[in-house]
Amino acid sequence: MNSALKRTLNWAGTVLALLGILFVAQRLWHYGSQLDPARFGPAAWLGMAAAALAYGAANLLLAVGWGQLLACFHQPCRPRWVIGIYGVTQLAKYLPGNIFHFAGRQALGMAAGLPGGALAKSTVWELALLCAGGVLCGLLALPLLLPWLTPVTAALLALAVWLVASVLLRRISPPERAALLYSALLYYSLFLLIAGLLFCAVLVGIIVPSPAPLLPLLPSLCGAYVLAWLAGLVTPGAPAGVGIREMVLIFLLKGVVTDPDVVMAVLAGRLITVAGDVLFFVVTGLYCSPQRIRPA
Repeated sequence: MNSALKRTLNWAGTVLALLGILFVAQRLWHYGSQLDPARFGPAAWLGMAAAALAYGAANLLLAVGWGQLLACFHQPCRPRWVIGIYGVTQLAKYLPGNIFHFAGRQALGMAAGLPGGALAKSTVWELALLCAGGVLCGLLALPLLLPWLTPVTAALLALAVWLVASVLLRRISPPERAALLYSALLYYSLFLLIAGLLFCAVLVGIIVPSPAPLLPLLPSLCGAYVLAWLAGLVTPGAPAGVGIREMVLIFLLKGVVTDPDVVMAVLAGRLITVAGDVLFFVVTGLYCSPQRIRPA
Protein backbone atom coordinates (compact mmCIF):
# COMPACT_ATOMS: atom_id res chain seq x y z
CA MET A 1 0.00 0.00 0.00
CA ASN A 2 1.46 3.38 -0.99
CA SER A 3 2.10 6.08 1.60
CA ALA A 4 -0.59 8.45 0.26
CA LEU A 5 -3.31 5.83 0.69
CA LYS A 6 -2.03 5.00 4.16
CA ARG A 7 -2.24 8.66 5.16
CA THR A 8 -5.75 8.91 3.72
CA LEU A 9 -6.93 5.87 5.66
CA ASN A 10 -5.31 7.13 8.85
CA TRP A 11 -7.01 10.51 8.40
CA ALA A 12 -10.35 8.81 7.74
CA GLY A 13 -10.10 6.77 10.92
CA THR A 14 -9.01 9.79 12.95
CA VAL A 15 -11.83 11.98 11.62
CA LEU A 16 -14.41 9.32 12.51
CA ALA A 17 -12.97 9.11 16.02
CA LEU A 18 -13.11 12.90 16.45
CA LEU A 19 -16.69 13.07 15.17
CA GLY A 20 -17.54 10.32 17.63
CA ILE A 21 -16.13 12.42 20.48
CA LEU A 22 -18.35 15.36 19.51
CA PHE A 23 -21.47 13.21 19.34
CA VAL A 24 -20.63 11.54 22.65
CA ALA A 25 -20.22 14.92 24.36
CA GLN A 26 -23.66 15.89 23.08
CA ARG A 27 -25.12 12.57 24.30
CA LEU A 28 -23.60 12.94 27.77
CA TRP A 29 -25.09 16.41 28.10
CA HIS A 30 -28.46 15.19 26.82
CA TYR A 31 -28.72 12.19 29.15
CA GLY A 32 -27.37 14.06 32.15
CA SER A 33 -29.87 16.90 31.73
CA GLN A 34 -32.81 14.47 31.61
CA LEU A 35 -32.02 12.73 34.89
CA ASP A 36 -33.99 13.89 37.93
CA PRO A 37 -31.37 15.14 40.44
CA ALA A 38 -33.75 14.53 43.34
CA ARG A 39 -33.51 10.77 42.76
CA PHE A 40 -29.72 10.66 42.71
CA GLY A 41 -27.81 11.29 45.91
CA PRO A 42 -24.02 11.05 46.36
CA ALA A 43 -24.15 7.28 46.84
CA ALA A 44 -26.11 6.85 43.61
CA TRP A 45 -23.65 8.95 41.62
CA LEU A 46 -20.75 7.02 43.14
CA GLY A 47 -22.42 3.75 42.17
CA MET A 48 -22.96 4.98 38.63
CA ALA A 49 -19.31 6.04 38.40
CA ALA A 50 -18.25 2.56 39.50
CA ALA A 51 -20.60 1.04 36.92
CA ALA A 52 -19.07 3.24 34.21
CA LEU A 53 -15.59 2.02 35.17
CA ALA A 54 -16.79 -1.58 35.04
CA TYR A 55 -18.43 -1.07 31.65
CA GLY A 56 -15.32 0.59 30.27
CA ALA A 57 -13.22 -2.34 31.45
CA ALA A 58 -15.72 -4.80 29.93
CA ASN A 59 -14.99 -3.29 26.52
CA LEU A 60 -11.71 -5.20 26.70
CA LEU A 61 -13.74 -8.37 26.13
CA LEU A 62 -15.03 -6.97 22.83
CA ALA A 63 -11.53 -5.98 21.75
CA VAL A 64 -10.04 -9.37 22.64
CA GLY A 65 -12.90 -11.09 20.82
CA TRP A 66 -12.12 -9.06 17.70
CA GLY A 67 -8.47 -10.04 18.05
CA GLN A 68 -9.52 -13.70 18.02
CA LEU A 69 -11.41 -13.12 14.79
CA LEU A 70 -8.41 -11.43 13.17
CA ALA A 71 -6.30 -14.44 14.12
CA CYS A 72 -9.04 -16.66 12.70
CA PHE A 73 -8.41 -15.05 9.30
CA HIS A 74 -4.63 -15.44 9.54
CA GLN A 75 -3.94 -11.95 10.90
CA PRO A 76 -2.71 -12.48 14.47
CA CYS A 77 -1.93 -9.08 15.99
CA ARG A 78 -0.45 -7.77 19.19
CA PRO A 79 -3.13 -7.48 21.89
CA ARG A 80 -2.20 -3.86 22.64
CA TRP A 81 -2.62 -2.88 18.99
CA VAL A 82 -5.99 -4.65 18.78
CA ILE A 83 -7.20 -2.95 21.97
CA GLY A 84 -5.90 0.41 20.73
CA ILE A 85 -7.71 0.19 17.39
CA TYR A 86 -10.91 -0.97 19.06
CA GLY A 87 -10.75 1.77 21.67
CA VAL A 88 -10.05 4.75 19.43
CA THR A 89 -12.80 3.80 16.96
CA GLN A 90 -15.46 2.75 19.48
CA LEU A 91 -16.96 6.23 19.92
CA ALA A 92 -17.78 6.38 16.21
CA LYS A 93 -20.71 4.03 16.87
CA TYR A 94 -22.59 7.04 18.23
CA LEU A 95 -22.57 8.68 14.80
CA PRO A 96 -25.84 8.40 12.84
CA GLY A 97 -25.72 5.25 10.76
CA ASN A 98 -24.41 2.89 13.45
CA ILE A 99 -21.60 1.60 11.19
CA PHE A 100 -18.78 4.08 11.48
CA HIS A 101 -16.90 2.27 14.25
CA PHE A 102 -16.58 -0.63 11.81
CA ALA A 103 -15.48 1.74 9.05
CA GLY A 104 -12.90 3.30 11.36
CA ARG A 105 -11.42 -0.09 12.22
CA GLN A 106 -11.34 -1.02 8.55
CA ALA A 107 -9.51 2.20 7.64
CA LEU A 108 -6.97 2.12 10.46
CA GLY A 109 -6.38 -1.61 10.03
CA MET A 110 -5.67 -1.24 6.32
CA ALA A 111 -3.43 1.75 7.03
CA ALA A 112 -1.42 -0.52 9.34
CA GLY A 113 -0.99 -3.05 6.54
CA LEU A 114 -3.72 -5.61 7.26
CA PRO A 115 -5.62 -7.00 4.25
CA GLY A 116 -8.99 -5.37 3.72
CA GLY A 117 -10.64 -8.73 3.09
CA ALA A 118 -9.58 -10.16 6.45
CA LEU A 119 -10.77 -7.02 8.25
CA ALA A 120 -14.14 -7.13 6.49
CA LYS A 121 -14.58 -10.82 7.34
CA SER A 122 -13.77 -10.12 10.98
CA THR A 123 -16.50 -7.46 11.03
CA VAL A 124 -19.09 -9.80 9.53
CA TRP A 125 -18.21 -12.53 12.01
CA GLU A 126 -18.21 -10.06 14.88
CA LEU A 127 -21.76 -9.01 14.04
CA ALA A 128 -22.84 -12.64 13.64
CA LEU A 129 -21.32 -13.75 16.94
CA LEU A 130 -22.64 -10.70 18.80
CA CYS A 131 -26.12 -11.52 17.51
CA ALA A 132 -25.68 -15.17 18.48
CA GLY A 133 -24.48 -14.20 21.95
CA GLY A 134 -27.37 -11.74 22.27
CA VAL A 135 -29.95 -14.38 21.39
CA LEU A 136 -28.41 -16.94 23.74
CA CYS A 137 -28.21 -14.52 26.67
CA GLY A 138 -31.63 -13.13 25.77
CA LEU A 139 -33.17 -16.52 26.57
CA LEU A 140 -32.89 -15.46 30.20
CA ALA A 141 -35.76 -13.03 29.54
CA LEU A 142 -38.24 -15.79 28.64
CA PRO A 143 -40.05 -15.68 32.03
CA LEU A 144 -41.10 -12.11 31.21
CA LEU A 145 -42.94 -13.42 28.14
CA LEU A 146 -43.88 -16.86 29.52
CA PRO A 147 -44.85 -16.35 33.18
CA TRP A 148 -45.11 -20.10 33.82
CA LEU A 149 -41.37 -20.44 33.15
CA THR A 150 -39.18 -19.84 36.20
CA PRO A 151 -35.96 -17.78 36.00
CA VAL A 152 -33.94 -20.83 37.08
CA THR A 153 -35.44 -22.94 34.29
CA ALA A 154 -34.75 -20.19 31.77
CA ALA A 155 -31.14 -19.93 32.98
CA LEU A 156 -30.65 -23.70 32.61
CA LEU A 157 -32.23 -23.58 29.15
CA ALA A 158 -29.96 -20.71 28.11
CA LEU A 159 -26.90 -22.61 29.36
CA ALA A 160 -27.95 -25.77 27.52
CA VAL A 161 -28.59 -23.91 24.26
CA TRP A 162 -25.27 -22.06 24.64
CA LEU A 163 -23.42 -25.38 25.03
CA VAL A 164 -25.20 -26.85 22.00
CA ALA A 165 -24.40 -23.74 19.94
CA SER A 166 -20.75 -23.98 21.00
CA VAL A 167 -20.56 -27.61 19.90
CA LEU A 168 -22.22 -26.79 16.56
CA LEU A 169 -19.81 -23.90 16.02
CA ARG A 170 -16.89 -26.26 16.55
CA ARG A 171 -18.42 -28.87 14.22
CA ILE A 172 -19.17 -26.58 11.28
CA SER A 173 -15.94 -24.56 11.47
CA PRO A 174 -12.58 -25.61 10.03
CA PRO A 175 -10.41 -27.11 12.81
CA GLU A 176 -7.91 -24.26 12.70
CA ARG A 177 -10.69 -21.70 13.24
CA ALA A 178 -13.05 -23.48 15.61
CA ALA A 179 -11.28 -22.63 18.86
CA LEU A 180 -10.84 -18.98 17.87
CA LEU A 181 -14.51 -18.57 16.90
CA TYR A 182 -15.60 -20.30 20.09
CA SER A 183 -13.45 -18.03 22.26
CA ALA A 184 -14.76 -14.94 20.43
CA LEU A 185 -18.35 -16.05 21.11
CA LEU A 186 -17.43 -16.58 24.76
CA TYR A 187 -15.90 -13.10 25.10
CA TYR A 188 -18.89 -11.44 23.44
CA SER A 189 -21.36 -13.35 25.60
CA LEU A 190 -19.49 -12.38 28.77
CA PHE A 191 -19.57 -8.73 27.72
CA LEU A 192 -23.33 -8.86 27.17
CA LEU A 193 -23.93 -10.53 30.54
CA ILE A 194 -21.81 -7.90 32.30
CA ALA A 195 -23.70 -5.09 30.54
CA GLY A 196 -27.00 -6.69 31.54
CA LEU A 197 -25.93 -7.11 35.16
CA LEU A 198 -24.84 -3.46 35.33
CA PHE A 199 -28.28 -2.42 34.09
CA CYS A 200 -29.86 -4.62 36.77
CA ALA A 201 -27.64 -3.03 39.42
CA VAL A 202 -28.78 0.45 38.37
CA LEU A 203 -32.44 -0.53 38.18
CA VAL A 204 -32.57 -2.41 41.48
CA GLY A 205 -29.95 -0.52 43.46
CA ILE A 206 -30.68 3.07 42.42
CA ILE A 207 -33.95 3.55 40.51
CA VAL A 208 -36.71 1.32 41.95
CA PRO A 209 -37.78 2.48 45.44
CA SER A 210 -38.74 -1.03 46.67
CA PRO A 211 -36.57 -3.49 44.74
CA ALA A 212 -37.19 -6.64 46.82
CA PRO A 213 -39.86 -8.12 44.46
CA LEU A 214 -37.43 -7.76 41.53
CA LEU A 215 -34.57 -9.74 43.07
CA PRO A 216 -35.84 -13.19 41.94
CA LEU A 217 -36.19 -11.77 38.42
CA LEU A 218 -32.61 -10.49 38.09
CA PRO A 219 -31.62 -13.08 35.44
CA SER A 220 -34.73 -12.16 33.43
CA LEU A 221 -34.00 -8.43 33.74
CA CYS A 222 -30.45 -9.09 32.55
CA GLY A 223 -31.78 -11.03 29.56
CA ALA A 224 -34.26 -8.25 28.77
CA TYR A 225 -31.45 -5.71 28.62
CA VAL A 226 -29.43 -7.96 26.30
CA LEU A 227 -32.41 -8.38 23.97
CA ALA A 228 -32.91 -4.60 23.93
CA TRP A 229 -29.19 -4.14 23.20
CA LEU A 230 -29.45 -6.67 20.37
CA ALA A 231 -32.46 -4.88 18.89
CA GLY A 232 -30.47 -1.65 18.89
CA LEU A 233 -27.51 -3.37 17.24
CA VAL A 234 -29.46 -4.79 14.31
CA THR A 235 -31.63 -1.71 13.67
CA PRO A 236 -30.17 0.19 10.72
CA GLY A 237 -29.34 3.83 11.31
CA ALA A 238 -29.87 3.87 15.09
CA PRO A 239 -26.64 5.25 16.58
CA ALA A 240 -25.70 2.88 19.44
CA GLY A 241 -29.33 1.71 19.43
CA VAL A 242 -30.70 5.05 20.66
CA GLY A 243 -34.49 4.84 21.08
CA ILE A 244 -34.69 1.16 20.17
CA ARG A 245 -33.42 -0.20 23.49
CA GLU A 246 -35.81 2.01 25.41
CA MET A 247 -38.81 0.81 23.41
CA VAL A 248 -37.91 -2.88 23.76
CA LEU A 249 -37.27 -2.60 27.50
CA ILE A 250 -40.57 -0.82 28.15
CA PHE A 251 -42.33 -3.63 26.26
CA LEU A 252 -40.51 -6.48 28.03
CA LEU A 253 -40.77 -4.99 31.53
CA LYS A 254 -44.44 -3.99 31.23
CA GLY A 255 -46.17 -4.95 34.46
CA VAL A 256 -42.86 -5.69 36.19
CA VAL A 257 -41.35 -2.20 36.43
CA THR A 258 -43.29 1.04 35.98
CA ASP A 259 -42.65 2.90 32.73
CA PRO A 260 -41.13 5.99 34.46
CA ASP A 261 -38.68 3.76 36.35
CA VAL A 262 -37.74 1.93 33.14
CA VAL A 263 -37.12 5.21 31.32
CA MET A 264 -35.07 6.57 34.24
CA ALA A 265 -33.02 3.35 34.41
CA VAL A 266 -32.40 3.48 30.67
CA LEU A 267 -31.27 7.12 30.89
CA ALA A 268 -28.94 6.30 33.77
CA GLY A 269 -27.72 3.24 31.88
CA ARG A 270 -27.05 5.37 28.80
CA LEU A 271 -25.01 7.80 30.88
CA ILE A 272 -23.02 4.87 32.29
CA THR A 273 -22.33 3.21 28.94
CA VAL A 274 -21.35 6.44 27.20
CA ALA A 275 -19.06 7.39 30.10
CA GLY A 276 -17.60 3.88 30.04
CA ASP A 277 -16.92 4.12 26.31
CA VAL A 278 -15.23 7.48 26.84
CA LEU A 279 -13.02 6.03 29.60
CA PHE A 280 -12.09 3.12 27.34
CA PHE A 281 -11.28 5.55 24.54
CA VAL A 282 -9.08 7.71 26.78
CA VAL A 283 -7.19 4.83 28.42
CA THR A 284 -6.56 2.99 25.16
CA GLY A 285 -5.50 6.23 23.50
CA LEU A 286 -2.95 6.84 26.25
CA TYR A 287 -1.55 3.33 26.65
CA CYS A 288 -2.40 1.43 23.47
CA SER A 289 -2.32 4.06 20.75
CA PRO A 290 -2.19 2.31 17.35
CA GLN A 291 -0.03 5.19 16.12
CA ARG A 292 2.79 3.98 18.39
CA ILE A 293 2.29 0.21 18.19
CA ARG A 294 2.69 -2.02 15.17
CA PRO A 295 0.09 -4.77 14.54
CA ALA A 296 2.64 -7.58 14.78
